[in-house]
Amino acid sequence: MTALFTQEFTAAPHHIDELGHVNNAVWVQWIQDLATLHWDAAARPEDLAQFFWVVVRHEIDYRGNIASGDSVIGETWIDGSAQGAKSDRRVDFRDENGKVIVSARTTWAMLDKESQRLARVRPEVIAPFQPSAAT
Repeated sequence: MTALFTQEFTAAPHHIDELGHVNNAVWVQWIQDLATLHWDAAARPEDLAQFFWVVVRHEIDYRGNIASGDSVIGETWIDGSAQGAKSDRRVDFRDENGKVIVSARTTWAMLDKESQRLARVRPEVIAPFQPSAAT
């Protein structure tokens, strides 16, 4: 399993603000969408059934933007080991030239679906998101 997950996003007219490019709130939504898609694609079935994640912090750097009809490639990965119930995720959005135009570090907390309480992220839960040691 690869540690890097990618997804293309295309700006639609409703994503565009008065400045003529993707609104910052849309970038935040795309960050959340990318993280959710990654979890759904890589998590073990038993973890999908037992846990869900909520964001507790976003730190975003905007270095560029795109207009309606333009696309970006979103890349996400888990940055380091989990700390208790929390895990840091990195996100980069690259334009058609491969330049990172938006980057983020987000912190997510894992909750048990049944109790809705914080759950410690065990190594086997995070393992599918870590780089493989075998080559």
